Amino acid sequence: MPARKPVAKSIPKGARKSAKARSKVGASGGKHKAASRARKAAKVVAKVIKSAHSEADLFAELGKLARYIQDARKEIVALQPHEVKDKFLPSASDELDAIVGATADATNAIMDATEIIEDVMGGLKGKRADQLMEATTAIYEACTFQDITGQRITRVVATLQDIETKVDGLLSAFGTGNGKARKTRAKPKKPGKIEITDADLLNGPQDAGTASTQAEIDALLASFD
Repeated sequence: MPARKPVAKSIPKGARKSAKARSKVGASGGKHKAASRARKAAKVVAKVIKSAHSEADLFAELGKLARYIQDARKEIVALQPHEVKDKFLPSASDELDAIVGATADATNAIMDATEIIEDVMGGLKGKRADQLMEATTAIYEACTFQDITGQRITRVVATLQDIETKVDGLLSAFGTGNGKARKTRAKPKKPGKIEITDADLLNGPQDAGTASTQAEIDALLASFD
């Protein structure tokens, strides 16, 4: 008997349509994934570009700041702040300290004299005694100015010393100072009793630490002979 040829089985139409549909879905899914990857890559590139621009702007701003600091440093050096720190601020503080000491001495002298008046007043009676009592009381009340002005001047001195410290720190930060502010200040000596002349009234009294001695004055006068 002759051999039979194999007969191909026919595929139902529904199955063929389902296979085609799956094939289209697979192709569409691949396209969507590729598009998603492309969008992600574009976002990454955009971030990199933005970051590069931000860094460039940052470096530009830092450069401007560095130039500003350098210009400020030159201006500070041109102002000769050492003279302010080493001469004017300490001198002002010392002058104010001397004022506090001088007013305290004057107040004590006034109060001592008032006490003597009170002792003499003890032997008086009547209207004169009452008048002297009122006068001495007014003197004592007026002497309270020294305590008030002393406190205020002391606060001013503390402020000047704080400014001196800050100026020294600024000089140190800009590389123009030694970074060592004066921590202590020599207290001026209390002036003794002196005779006040017209020159004293015009120029003011000398500080005890800076006044010339009689020997120095004599030597100066001798140099003109």
